[in-house]
Amino acid sequence: DDQIERERASQRLPGGCCALAAIYLMGKFYVANAGDSRAIIIRNGEIIPMSREFTPETERQRLQFLAFLRPELLGKEFTHLEFPRRIQPKELGKRMLYRDQNMNGWAYKKIQEDDLKFPLIYGEGKKARVMATIGVTRGLGDHDLKVFSSNIHIKPFLSCFPEVRVYDLTQYEHCPDDVLVLGTDGLWDVTNDKEVAGVVMEVLTSYEPNDPCRYTMVAQELVVRSRGVLKERGWRLANDKLGSGDDISVFVIPLGGPGSYT
Repeated sequence: DDQIERERASQRLPGGCCALAAIYLMGKFYVANAGDSRAIIIRNGEIIPMSREFTPETERQRLQFLAFLRPELLGKEFTHLEFPRRIQPKELGKRMLYRDQNMNGWAYKKIQEDDLKFPLIYGEGKKARVMATIGVTRGLGDHDLKVFSSNIHIKPFLSCFPEVRVYDLTQYEHCPDDVLVLGTDGLWDVTNDKEVAGVVMEVLTSYEPNDPCRYTMVAQELVVRSRGVLKERGWRLANDKLGSGDDISVFVIPLGGPGSYT
């Protein structure tokens, strides 16, 4: 992240990106995630999560706590408190549910003038944003990102530090159908873990266990199914829902060596 900051002028790269990495070292897989990509292990049909997404919703308390400690980062335009909906001026003096950096649940408070500011975190699910600007709270870059039409920087609220999970391959005997799947949010926006596992099993069983291209074909099939087919109403999945409109990158890594089934 520091290197991107140093090179952003010379390389003319003002944006940012998420990062998901898997490293094999001495019998263990280390999976590091900063952003909203996802990794899962599929072992004997069982799904084992190897990451979690970092979004304004999942990191709400971290973001609110930083804003509480350093209110100057909000530029007097935002409030670190969260409300179920945007407050209207006519609701001053009334009671409404809220939560702060210390709360998992909700409580009531009397609405004051300061509560009329735009919430630090606004929206739900994929539409949730930090300062109405960005929907991912960890990653690399974005050093120059600002709130639209303002001089408020978003970078202080973004973290480049990944969460690392460890999987010990020596604890299990893996078969050729056991895999680690890494995918960007373009895959997971339209496909859940169970559906991905189903595609993995479906494609792998159509190839011989010793065929090295079987894992590439799984990745290709996951990309194709998530993108969908171009129809009159846009790209559509098999269930006629909209296909992924985001970039889709997928890696399928075998955990077991080649062999034949008994």
